[in-house]
Amino acid sequence: MTYLTQAAPEKQLFSKRELSLIDLERIPEHVAIIMDGNRRWAKGHGHPIEVGHWRGTETLDQIVRAASSLGIKTLTVYAFSTENWQRSPFEVDALMHLFETYLHNKREAMVKEGVQLKTIGDLSALPKSVQKALVQTKKATQHGNQIVLILALNYGGRDDIRRACVKLVEAIEEGRLKKRDITERAISQSLDTARWPDPDIVIRSSGDVRISNFLVWQISYSEIYYTDVLWPDFSKHHLLQAVIEFQTRKRRFGS
Repeated sequence: MTYLTQAAPEKQLFSKRELSLIDLERIPEHVAIIMDGNRRWAKGHGHPIEVGHWRGTETLDQIVRAASSLGIKTLTVYAFSTENWQRSPFEVDALMHLFETYLHNKREAMVKEGVQLKTIGDLSALPKSVQKALVQTKKATQHGNQIVLILALNYGGRDDIRRACVKLVEAIEEGRLKKRDITERAISQSLDTARWPDPDIVIRSSGDVRISNFLVWQISYSEIYYTDVLWPDFSKHHLLQAVIEFQTRKRRFGS
C-alpha cells in the first residue's frame, strides 16, 4: 500500500497520464538526493539564507510523499555534511534549530504517513537537543512501513569509510576478524548504510555536477541525475522526470 492509498486516496499526487509515462514495475528501490541550492534560491529571491533552508524542508515534505506514492522504498537525503561546519556560526546554528523544529513539527505527520525515520553520519557532534529530537522521532516512526527516510547528518562519505575502517581494525585487534576477512562485503557491512541496498539513482539539484563526498562507496554503480532546478523549486514532477530518465538507462554494473 502506498502513501496515497493509506493517507489521501481522494487526492492522487500523480495523474493517470503521468503514471502512464513510467513502468511501475521498475521503480528505483533506493533514491538518494543531494538537496542543493537553498542558499542560491534565497539570494535570488532577496531572502535571508535561513528562509531558503526553511523552504527546502517544505520541498522535502513534498518529495517524501511523492516518492512514497511512486513506490520508492528508501529515500536518503544529504541534510548536513561534515564540511558544512565550515559555514558561518549563524548559519550552522540556524540549521540546527531547523532540524530540531522539523523533527518536532513533522513527527505526527510522519507517523500518519508511514514514514520511518533513520539517520546516517556521526550524530555525536550535533547539539544534544537535536540528538534528543532524533531519538524521539525515530522511536515514534519505527513502525512506518511506507518509506524509509534517511537523513544524512554530519555525514561525509570519506568519514563513513574511515569509521568503517576503525570498526574493522578493532575487530582484528579483539580477535573477531582476520585480515583476510576484510572483503568489499565486510567493508559495506561496516558502513552506516549497511542495512539498506545501495542507491539505484542519485539526484543532485542546483546544476552542480559533483557528488560532494556523498555516499562515495555506496554509489559506485548508481545512476547519476543532475538538474539545474534549485532545491526549493524541486517538485514531484522533477522527481517523476528523474524516474523516467532512470528507466531509460541500461545499468551495466561494470560489465
